[in-house]
Amino acid sequence: MTRAMQEIYDYIDAHADEFVADLQSFVRQPSISAQDIGLQDCAELLRDMMHRDGLPADLHALPEGPPVVFGEVKSRSSAKSLLCYSHYDVQPPEPIEAWTHGGPWSAEIVDGVLYGRGATDNKSGVLAFNKAAKAFLAVRGDVPVTLKLLIEGEEEIGSPNLGPWSERNKDMLAADGMHCLDGSLEIGADVPDVSLGLKSILFVELVARGPRTDVHSLNFPLVPNPVWDLIHCLGTIMDRDRNILIPDWAEGIYVPDEDHEGFLRDKASRIDFDLLREEMGVDSFVLGRDGVDALRARTYEPTANIQGIEAGYMGKGTKTIVPAEARVRLDFRLIPNISPIKAAEKLRAHIKAQGFDTIEVNTFERAEEPYKISAKEDIAGSIIAAAQEVYGEPPIVNGVSAEGAVLRHVWIPCVLTGFANPGCNLHAPDENIHVDKYIKGIKYAAAIMEHFGRT
Repeated sequence: MTRAMQEIYDYIDAHADEFVADLQSFVRQPSISAQDIGLQDCAELLRDMMHRDGLPADLHALPEGPPVVFGEVKSRSSAKSLLCYSHYDVQPPEPIEAWTHGGPWSAEIVDGVLYGRGATDNKSGVLAFNKAAKAFLAVRGDVPVTLKLLIEGEEEIGSPNLGPWSERNKDMLAADGMHCLDGSLEIGADVPDVSLGLKSILFVELVARGPRTDVHSLNFPLVPNPVWDLIHCLGTIMDRDRNILIPDWAEGIYVPDEDHEGFLRDKASRIDFDLLREEMGVDSFVLGRDGVDALRARTYEPTANIQGIEAGYMGKGTKTIVPAEARVRLDFRLIPNISPIKAAEKLRAHIKAQGFDTIEVNTFERAEEPYKISAKEDIAGSIIAAAQEVYGEPPIVNGVSAEGAVLRHVWIPCVLTGFANPGCNLHAPDENIHVDKYIKGIKYAAAIMEHFGRT
């Protein structure tokens, strides 16, 4: 660590109370993209906060979505540019009754832990970029690399409008590297994950219909039952050993090379699998997986997850009906080289070939392509070096993790990493961030900027 960076870290420590208070204000503003709640107000709040920090920021209106917040801080000392991606929208907070510490918008700090929806995902990440930039400007009067700060408001619903906006603004977004600060440190290791790629997600809803209206179950022998139709259909998609049965589903799938097998072995030697199982609330992983095999499956295995099923009557007592309709929602995580559009076509063809041509298949086909980069890219090396500097030991490197809307139109080597505490309850009640992890995350963001500017 250089003396110059120590001055940056000292500034961050000296302004920690201010940075925490800003995070509390940010978390207290609801911004739920799935429910279209508070998004414009949150974007305006963020813009105003950036202006107070001396950072340029403008709202870019989207025809069918909340505004993108964008600002560029030019460097006089480096010819390189870094696109810093984050998002100000959050997941719905339900069930509200499961929250403690004042509820999802309290931002209450209890024993050094700040609670609230978005505390980790992703409002602390947004501010880590901004506060790191503020520290450089305050201490040096310059940033070590040109920063393009991009904060969107629809990440939690798949960024449906970011792709078209990115296509219209290719020149503005062009950069030498891109990264996102989102997620937690590796459980049991207390060092960041560095993910050199992202899976894509294909969202699917299957709808089965039976009689025109619910009918008495006495008539079950004479009418189709849409719930059974869905169950039988789902059984043709995945077997009990988690094999996806759709023909050619894994065609061209990325297979980890020896370098990435080495990353898996290193990660397996450093994380605490018992803590991981405890955090997930299971006694064992499915299919008896453990160690490197478990990590390989989570990293490189395509999935077919059932999110939920909606059908019939589940109220008090009984209701003897054959329901008129049944729905199931699935998400398929796609490994690099599996195209979401082609996957959707294969799914439709499979369902029809299995004799379920009456089942309606609705897919979210604007899902972006998965991608993969090399550990030898400048942005990858810079983040690995920054993690070593700030956390005192090498990070854990993942080949693939779980933001591709920009990359579809402007290819930039991109890395995902994070700094929150394990147990931060992403997408769950009592989402939180440890205050010390947040402050260290700002230093991590600053170190990444410094290292990338020097590559």
